[in-house]
Amino acid sequence: MKKSIVLALFFLIVSFDSQKEDAYDVGEWFKFRIHYGFVTAGYATLEVKEAVKNNEKVFHAIGRGYTTGMSKMFFKVEDVYESYFDKENGKPFQFVRKVDEGGYTKNQEGFFNQDKNTILVKDYKNKTEKTYTTSENIQDILSTFYYLRNHPNVDKLKVGESITIDMFFDGESTKFKLKFIGREDLKTKFGTVPTMIFRPLVQSGRVFKEEESLTVWISDDDNKLPLRIKASLAVGSIKADLESFKGLNNPFTIKVEK
Repeated sequence: MKKSIVLALFFLIVSFDSQKEDAYDVGEWFKFRIHYGFVTAGYATLEVKEAVKNNEKVFHAIGRGYTTGMSKMFFKVEDVYESYFDKENGKPFQFVRKVDEGGYTKNQEGFFNQDKNTILVKDYKNKTEKTYTTSENIQDILSTFYYLRNHPNVDKLKVGESITIDMFFDGESTKFKLKFIGREDLKTKFGTVPTMIFRPLVQSGRVFKEEESLTVWISDDDNKLPLRIKASLAVGSIKADLESFKGLNNPFTIKVEK
């Protein structure tokens, strides 16, 4: 269960990365290396495809996370998160969540009715269905990422200010809050990149040391490319660094060293 929470938050964080309508498009793809120090624990990918819902072309975002090497031998993880959302307003039509983590499994689909503010969740593992009442403009975990990428206030934030959005995850509606920390030039495998730093406010206790144990660095350009994520856990810390990417919708800004 702890791994599930970490990976879910990972996919949420890595997609918070721009403020313009053209921040992303079909064909965008990221790959991240998840590691404890020099030891690679696994990888995660995030991509944008196109699908058809209600006779309209929509975005189809897919996030995958999986363990490798010794980590896979001790604790196998194969997670998939998907979201179908409107190209114009970012409202989700459907989400998919399939997790397999060392014996803990989940297989769900959620279907949004934005007019009635409800979500029908089908649990294929337990063979159940349940309809939840939500607030207006609710997002799922992946559509939240992309909705925030087009948020008009990202570059207007002052240090200490936050953006809050309603998000549905694991049978609950919650407030996802992301606080702006500041800016920093980050050394990466691609070069030195000007970045913006954010921290999501998460529940402390079983997994995280404290409320602000997650930090994310994103490129300070029109892509707002996720470059690094650091999570301080109850049993240590873990990082995810951008390993490779393709299909960016804007030029990637790298600082020229003098």
